[in-house]
Amino acid sequence: MKNSERKGCDNGMPTPTTTNDEDMSHPASPATFTGDDAQLAADISTQLETVEARLYEVTEQTRRLPDETSKHLLAAGGKRARPNLVLLTARLGDANNDDIIDAAVAVELIHLASLYHDDVMDDAPVRRGAPAAHEVWGNSVAILTGDLLFSKASGVTAKLGPDAVRIQAETFERLVLGQLNEFAGPPEGADEIEHYIQVLADKTGSLIATSARFGVMFSGADSALAEPVRVFGERVGVAFQLADDIIDLTTTSSESGKTPGTDLRERVPTLPVLYVRAAAADGDATAAEVVDLLDADLTSDDALEAARAALAAHPVTEKARAEASRWADEAKAALAPLPEGRVKESLFAFADSVVARTS
Repeated sequence: MKNSERKGCDNGMPTPTTTNDEDMSHPASPATFTGDDAQLAADISTQLETVEARLYEVTEQTRRLPDETSKHLLAAGGKRARPNLVLLTARLGDANNDDIIDAAVAVELIHLASLYHDDVMDDAPVRRGAPAAHEVWGNSVAILTGDLLFSKASGVTAKLGPDAVRIQAETFERLVLGQLNEFAGPPEGADEIEHYIQVLADKTGSLIATSARFGVMFSGADSALAEPVRVFGERVGVAFQLADDIIDLTTTSSESGKTPGTDLRERVPTLPVLYVRAAAADGDATAAEVVDLLDADLTSDDALEAARAALAAHPVTEKARAEASRWADEAKAALAPLPEGRVKESLFAFADSVVARTS
């Protein structure tokens, strides 16, 4: 899980072996999800206002400390990517019902809760432009606040019925296992790239997939559409994270809001890094030169820039970019069973925007 806003302290993306959980705050406005459909964007924006109000209502506490901590990241903003997706896929059925709002609230609460925990694990000082909760109140309060938000998410989900509770539990399990597997690294003899992709699918793709699935489930849409949108969500989540790897290497600080190459300094094993190490192991001399730069002391900005520039210029970076595009294309391919129309077109537009973005 990687977060562009907190690298440099970072999906929790860090201990040297972790990547941060991407917040997906940059590309997730209603307009991004809905392409050129202004009416659809306006309709979703209206529902998002209801979701936002409900988020504040659900997180309300009678005591000052839990009330302040629960609303800390909520007030910091974000584009509500996961609620957006719930509201969009709900338009395959009847999107105008209370269950859809509750489903959108539940997935955002799960996401927010995970960010409190990630920031503690990564010792990340900033989230969404505001001090991370643990920087304000300490690790224990931040962790307990994450737990509190998870409990609130469970309460909202319980109103949606046993299937929703089961799906939430399975999703939560994947979120945690993804973090644990990222921390532990690949087992001996395992393929490091396959391990990395699975971590991204668990830590980022799983909740995006559940968001898309909930929209179908609680709108009364054809149940046969739930699996295609679930697969779409998981694949587009992986594509997003892979694109984030490229952004860390190739954008300027003014574009991305962070220092380029932060992942390298933090020793995050992103896809370009895994590719270049594999190429060096296979005897590619130019890749070996890049690896030497990556393994050097990257404390100084000059050393970091030398390593970043060398990796960005190596063909493995374009290979990684192509892999991100492939995942986005596979996400779109999963939507073949969906009826033609504005929902399908909007999901296609979102997948394309994931890999085309520069921040």
